[in-house]
Amino acid sequence: MSAKSKIQSANGRKWLGLIAAIVLYYIVHEGAHLAAALLYGAYRGVRLLGPGVQVVVDTAALTERQLAVFSSVGCIATLFAAYILCAATAQLVRSRSKMLKAVCYYATLALLLVDPLYLSLLYKFFGGGDMNGILLFGIPEAAVRVFFAVIATVNAVIIIKRVYPAYKRSFARL
Repeated sequence: MSAKSKIQSANGRKWLGLIAAIVLYYIVHEGAHLAAALLYGAYRGVRLLGPGVQVVVDTAALTERQLAVFSSVGCIATLFAAYILCAATAQLVRSRSKMLKAVCYYATLALLLVDPLYLSLLYKFFGGGDMNGILLFGIPEAAVRVFFAVIATVNAVIIIKRVYPAYKRSFARL
């Protein structure tokens, strides 16, 4: 394979890995919202919002506590999935499939960072979303933001110290 073909192949793998990671993020995050909505009998549909997806619920059919849980489960699910991928990193990097490794790498990054960054910094730019429901637990907004900023920081350290080096070594061996 020529050097140009290898570069194109690597770029294609990166883009496909990134796209797959975004799709996986939405499946995990919105899937958790969907499960909660179905459990509570409040599911109304799925709405496409530009590049995103949103599970629509009948908020009148939910108690405040149920709405708070509904809003929280997406983030909980993404972090749970992220930590599973982190725990499995040593096994995943042994794969001979560069595509699988690219998908796992970008999925790990997305699942570790998107919700903590959104809930600590970005939610105000997008209408509040899950934060509005999480606040129904009665926790002060500043405390929720600090909590997720700490999670984002810890997750960034996990990426820098464990995830990135493992995948970098793995791709260098191929």
